[in-house]
Amino acid sequence: MKILAVDTATEACSAALLVGEQVFARYEEAPRDHTRKILPMVQSLLDESGLALSDLDAIAFGRGPGSFTGVRIGIGVAQGLALGADKPLIGISTLAAMAQGAYRRDGAEQVLAAIDARMNEVYFGRFTLSEGLMVPQQEECVIDPTLLAEQTCLEGRWHTIGTGFVTYDAVLQLAKQQVPASAPCLPMAEDMLPLARAAWLAGEAVAVEAASPVYLRDKVTWKKLPGRE
Repeated sequence: MKILAVDTATEACSAALLVGEQVFARYEEAPRDHTRKILPMVQSLLDESGLALSDLDAIAFGRGPGSFTGVRIGIGVAQGLALGADKPLIGISTLAAMAQGAYRRDGAEQVLAAIDARMNEVYFGRFTLSEGLMVPQQEECVIDPTLLAEQTCLEGRWHTIGTGFVTYDAVLQLAKQQVPASAPCLPMAEDMLPLARAAWLAGEAVAVEAASPVYLRDKVTWKKLPGRE
């Protein structure tokens, strides 16, 4: 099985390639440089592996949540690559990828993932390990961290990962026993690969035109200016 994964949904820019059981990966924190870096990362992976896009089975992308611009860049790049190579796409949650990373690096089996969504909100997901994969235990959401803390108090040992835990103290009240995941606290494309492989085997890959982002926040409240509605 050969799957390429790309992610630009947060401050991180990353790409990874699965070839059988071998993984090739690139990662860089480049908040405003995704468009310049992601395609050279992909080409570097293909060169290292000796593959062409046409050799792939599918292309996975970080579908969000994350920054609006970053998510759109990621899906746009993935669609362009997939269209040119006539390959299907697999959208992977960035929160799930972060949880999968906590398992890969730290052996975490219960993970709380929170991304700073700005405007005093976080993108939040709760995951537990099942057969080597992080499985969501609730619907991912965008929520005020104080409200989230009021609604959530978890027993047991939970690993925490993401910028939401760095920015908002209220998120730190979600579980009685927390273990911060090791750095980085941002999603990495290589952690999308196990999830993408499972999705491919389950027949969940879609055609290019059917791929869609997940923003969670459907509407953004902008400060009203004269003449703006």
